[in-house]
Amino acid sequence: MPDILISILLILAGLGVGIIAMFIFNYIRRTKAINKADDILDKARAEADKLKKDSLAEAKDEIRELKEATDKEIKEKKDELKENEKRLYTREESIERREQSLTNRETSLEEKENNLINKQNVIQDEQAKVEEIKQQQLELLEKIACYTKEEAREIILKQVEETMSLEIAALIKEKEAEAKLVVDKNAKTLLVSSMQKYASDVASEQTVTVVDLPSEDMKGRIIGREGRNIRTIEAVTGVDLIIDDTPEAIVLSSFDPLRREIARVTIDTLIKDGRIHPARIEEVYDKTCKDMKAKILEYGDAALFDLGITKVDPELIEILGRLHFRTSYGQNVLQHSIEVANLAGIMAAELGENVMLAKRAGLFHDIGKAIDHEMEGSHVELGANLARKYKEKDVVINAIESHHGDTEPTSIIAELVAIADTLSASRPGARNDSLENYVQRLHDLEEIANTMNGVDKAYAMQAGRELRVVVKPEEVDDLTSHKVARDIKTRIENELQYPGTIKVTVIRETRATEEAK
Repeated sequence: MPDILISILLILAGLGVGIIAMFIFNYIRRTKAINKADDILDKARAEADKLKKDSLAEAKDEIRELKEATDKEIKEKKDELKENEKRLYTREESIERREQSLTNRETSLEEKENNLINKQNVIQDEQAKVEEIKQQQLELLEKIACYTKEEAREIILKQVEETMSLEIAALIKEKEAEAKLVVDKNAKTLLVSSMQKYASDVASEQTVTVVDLPSEDMKGRIIGREGRNIRTIEAVTGVDLIIDDTPEAIVLSSFDPLRREIARVTIDTLIKDGRIHPARIEEVYDKTCKDMKAKILEYGDAALFDLGITKVDPELIEILGRLHFRTSYGQNVLQHSIEVANLAGIMAAELGENVMLAKRAGLFHDIGKAIDHEMEGSHVELGANLARKYKEKDVVINAIESHHGDTEPTSIIAELVAIADTLSASRPGARNDSLENYVQRLHDLEEIANTMNGVDKAYAMQAGRELRVVVKPEEVDDLTSHKVARDIKTRIENELQYPGTIKVTVIRETRATEEAK
């Protein structure tokens, strides 16, 4: 029992000692922490004071540097202002000196002007005195001569006129005779020189074209089975095919050169292609007609290039190219126009006129013939309207209107074009009157058929002995086609003069075409 108490007491004593030791340890640790905190605060205060001092020093340095820079800038501005002030002062002095100089000059000019006015007044007074003296002298002379100034002039002029009248009349007569001789001689020389300088082939336009064949067998292929190929060619082209014993050649006959050319190209293409049947013939013919427009443009461009003429409207070039397929009394109109242009240009050069303008007027003088079969009016009127439409110069228009004497020429160039036209037409072999009448008769023959209702195309064949008329099947039936043929026959008998007889053939064809897809 006593041991247990002793143990308890010892435990209690140990606990009390531990508690006391713990209090002592905590006290010591808190004391150290407080001291450490005080040290940290002291260091922080010291560092803060140091930073404060450093910041103040830096701020003072910056303030000092800023002040120095500001002072320097202010000084520079002051120097600049002083320099500007000095320049302005110098300029002001210069302006004042100039103003003073101008004032002096103005004063001097005023003095000179006053002097001049005074001198002018003196001169006017002197002139008045001189005129007065002259008038007195004149009155004295008139009194001595018993004639006034006007009467004396009239007497002298009358005496001179009487003395010189016979000499003047003789001189005028002599000069007129000399001028006539010189003009006639120069005109003849000019025309002969122009004709010598320009050389052109003398050839008549024909109404047939020969197509060469690669072999005799090709004639049979062109004719076709039961003649269907040749009938198709003649129907679509409006040209007669003459196939005779001539070896390896066939002849195309038509009064229209354009038709003959289209037919020739069509047949050449068919021969080269080898496929000759009605459908292919029509296909090649349609393509050839389209290509012919490009060829017409080539003819027009070639004529302009040969003559050196520029700035022509493309539509007018195409119309010009059509003249290649137009004839006048057997003469190719495009070649005739080129010839007239060259002759007019040569004569214009000799006379000192505008050569290019003369060539232009000569080239376009017959341009109306390209469309005279399409529109009403003479080729002169149509050509002048075309020239106005495409903004040609007034000299060109007047040359077109006056080259046949319908209008008075207003320029030398218009006269030259008329002379050149006469020269070109009057050359031996240049024109053929009978061919022109023949072509006109065939044209009138086709025109009668084309004016009938329901007619699609009409072609004069066999030198005008046959007229083939293709009608529109949807508008003309079989019975009506006979009436069309009879009406055409009646009009031909009443309106045309022709030798022999004319056969009228009306063709009506119906086709049904479908395309398999």
